[in-house]
Amino acid sequence: MTGRIITYELIGFVLVIFCIWLNEILDIPHYLLGAKPTPINYMESLIESIATIILCGLVVFFTYKLLRRIKLLEGFLPVCSWCRKIRIKDQWEDMEAYISHHSEADFTHTVCPECRKKYFD
Repeated sequence: MTGRIITYELIGFVLVIFCIWLNEILDIPHYLLGAKPTPINYMESLIESIATIILCGLVVFFTYKLLRRIKLLEGFLPVCSWCRKIRIKDQWEDMEAYISHHSEADFTHTVCPECRKKYFD
């Protein structure tokens, strides 16, 4: 998943750089909007491309850093119907401990309105 997201980001930045150079060579505002024609300025396009590459590096770095923090629980977890423990390789582990260990989630316990009514009223 991480690799795919970063690949899409990189493709997007390559397209931006392509558009920068295409605009510089074809002078798109002149043809589409009727603006005054401008001469090709390779230095301007080079500076814009370098700025875009730096921005790309920062975006990819922070995306990678954030995606590393995301932990997903996927697949099936066999759960005991009575005590809610999870079976992991023939051993039973407390659900709260398992989820806290495998994700950034922390558990707090409270009583829902239905149970409060059922057990405390």
